[in-house]
Amino acid sequence: MLHSFSACCSLFPKALLCGVIMAISCGVFGVFVLLHRVVFISIALTECAACGIAAAALWHVHPFTGAVSACLLAVVFLSRDWDNSVLPRDAILGALYTGAAALSVLLVAHSGMGLLEVKAMLYGDLILAADSDLWLLALVQIPVLSFGLLFLKPLVYTFLDRNAARLMGIPVKTVEFLFFLGLGLVVSAAGKTGGALLVFCLLVVPPAGALLLSRRLSSVLFLSAILGVLATLCGLTWSFHQDLPGNQCIVVVACALLAGIFLVKKLRLVWLHKFAEAVY
Repeated sequence: MLHSFSACCSLFPKALLCGVIMAISCGVFGVFVLLHRVVFISIALTECAACGIAAAALWHVHPFTGAVSACLLAVVFLSRDWDNSVLPRDAILGALYTGAAALSVLLVAHSGMGLLEVKAMLYGDLILAADSDLWLLALVQIPVLSFGLLFLKPLVYTFLDRNAARLMGIPVKTVEFLFFLGLGLVVSAAGKTGGALLVFCLLVVPPAGALLLSRRLSSVLFLSAILGVLATLCGLTWSFHQDLPGNQCIVVVACALLAGIFLVKKLRLVWLHKFAEAVY
């Protein structure tokens, strides 16, 4: 496997760099997605990005233009106050997700693409990352991530204690809107290369594993990024070694890491309980 990793690094350096940037950005943003309990918003945004990419292919514009347009429209729509609405936000998100997913297929059906092109467009293929994809991720995700970390304190108070945030003079609605705006940009930049499945996985699975390992926010952010990078590197190496789809390999490795962390933590709790019973 070490030989495969070395060969993968030499043959597909852009894929590895794109994967690392995506893993770190999505891992950090995903922590706040889980803390705010808005996982469904992230999957809706990833599917909207795929829909925008499909529309861009049909109208012959840059995929990022289509993805960011669709995501920003969704963010503006979802930023409304749904607390007093007849329909709950989850119902709106469910309709948005299913509508975007179906529309993506219909759009690519009229684009004249072949089956392999359609699959790469909707599900992404990290191995095929080009220089333009790397530059796009670097120019969009790194500044957005830096901006989010710079204003970490308002984000933390907004998502964990809204009342305390208001008492401190933090504009809660504005901070929340800017966060989802940044999330939309991160998802849009990663949409073409990562695809909806991988982006959603990196937003949810590594942060979930990090939250199992620690409750300190700084540690959780760091561990989430590390787990995402580890899953990406191992997944791409496995993909290269076995000639398998790269994005799906990364998702499987990420889920396996989460399952392993959960199992180890459960076994540790059982062992501590039995040890306590034996002592007392």
